[in-house]
Amino acid sequence: MQARSRGEAHRAATPLELFFDLCFVVAVAQAGRQLVHALAEGHTGHGVVGYLMLFFAIWWAWVNFSWFSSAYDTDDVLYRVVTLVQIAGVLILAAGVPRAFDDGDFRVVWFGYLVMRLALVSQWLRAAHGARGVERRTALHYALGVTLCQVGWLALLFLPPGDAPWVFVVMGLLELSVPMLAERRRRTSWHPHHIAERYGLFTLIVLGETVAAATVAVQSALDEHHDLGTLLPIAAGGLLLVFAAYWIYFAVPIHLHLRSNRQAFLWGYGHYLVFCSAAAIGAGIEIAVEESAGGTRLPAYGAAACVTVPGALYLFTVWLIHSRHQKRGLAQQLVLPVSAALVLACTPAGRVAVPLAGLVAAAAVAVGVTLTARQGTALEEE
Repeated sequence: MQARSRGEAHRAATPLELFFDLCFVVAVAQAGRQLVHALAEGHTGHGVVGYLMLFFAIWWAWVNFSWFSSAYDTDDVLYRVVTLVQIAGVLILAAGVPRAFDDGDFRVVWFGYLVMRLALVSQWLRAAHGARGVERRTALHYALGVTLCQVGWLALLFLPPGDAPWVFVVMGLLELSVPMLAERRRRTSWHPHHIAERYGLFTLIVLGETVAAATVAVQSALDEHHDLGTLLPIAAGGLLLVFAAYWIYFAVPIHLHLRSNRQAFLWGYGHYLVFCSAAAIGAGIEIAVEESAGGTRLPAYGAAACVTVPGALYLFTVWLIHSRHQKRGLAQQLVLPVSAALVLACTPAGRVAVPLAGLVAAAAVAVGVTLTARQGTALEEE
């Protein structure tokens, strides 16, 4: 296995990578479903903490594969087989999400993670076998770091369930440190355009899952003969918010910003908040629909917060790690932070908060497009 060229032309995501991403939707959907159930029952703290922990496990497994494949994807028979084993691990992890969420039983999740991580370690060892010098040491450091972290996750199985959040904090920090330590002397040959495309495609998949979850919620409410006049504004507002989330993320190219490990790691790690907030918007829309039908213990403003908080977090995080690098001038820079604050300010509006948030997000897109067009016109006149 030889490293691919960082300057390779026309590098794009492969069908195997797309298949890998689609299988991750199962795990994302499971985490979102458990979040909905917890919030609907009024267990906000338990629901949010459990969701953040399990989403980290899902997201980090995807990150590990994506960056490795960007540097070493040979697409030969052995690589494909090992990747399919990783997919099997994802599905095992997804099957264990309900138990981990409800009962603090992480055994199935840990085993699914074990399957994925052993497959990943074998890939790094194969990369080390085909390399020399510093490149070989980098691959071996990755293999060792991933192995040690997997052993560390055993704490979830032996410590009381109440200690799980602290285990995730400690182990999460250790996991995030592995790439930085492994690549401190030589960075792997990940491809900037390929990585940007992979993250963009996963963003699309998560937003698609959000639309699917919201659609099922509205359909269920209609099947139970609830008022269409109450549901339509929520559905329309949620759809506007998701459309705006798509538009805002893909409004600017980002691959030119990913010139170093420092820039790429900050950008890549920051996507944890982008992905988990995007998926949580769908869960929030489900809660808002259920609240309008009297199916939750949350008050109207609480159900509204389930949409506005992740919506605001998504807008602000996309600006912070992604969009601001291509913005010019104070007006362009302020569009998304101000929009995030306005979306959050919609929360007290209760049942009309979701349509208001959708309108704010749509306005953010309109203002952003207008400012960009004006800047382009001004440059042409000069």
